[in-house]
Amino acid sequence: MVTLAQRIEALRTERGLSRPALAAELGLPKGAVEKFETGRQTPSREQQEKLAGYFGVSLFYLRGESNDRTRQETWMDAAWDQDEPARPAPAPRPAPPQAQPSQPGGGMLDALLASKQTQQLLRSIVLDTLRSPEGQALLANLIRKELAGGR
Repeated sequence: MVTLAQRIEALRTERGLSRPALAAELGLPKGAVEKFETGRQTPSREQQEKLAGYFGVSLFYLRGESNDRTRQETWMDAAWDQDEPARPAPAPRPAPPQAQPSQPGGGMLDALLASKQTQQLLRSIVLDTLRSPEGQALLANLIRKELAGGR
């Protein structure tokens, strides 16, 4: 995998720029590019955005997370390749069920409760509560009531 430092160096040399020249172009301190390329310093998010914008590449490409140089806005606006056969439009998906008006934010709560992480957290909380002395007493009372009502 290509590192951020390697990608910056490759893009700079591709343009035929020296490290100080690139720093000057971007308004960075003179030694900043050298630090980025040697891995002694990681560019901030803002500096990464400046570098990506200057070279006309995506942040994913700059960071070495992708080999596709295409910037998202370029990709979204690009014309379709004329050699590629036209694909039929996908069938529309049915609309997801709407939350009941009497439950404001119900959809968001449902999504939260559906997440695996939330379910694990809630399970852990319930089990910890039931293992406590108070939880044990509650369980004992419920079992007694159930057994008494089941006769």
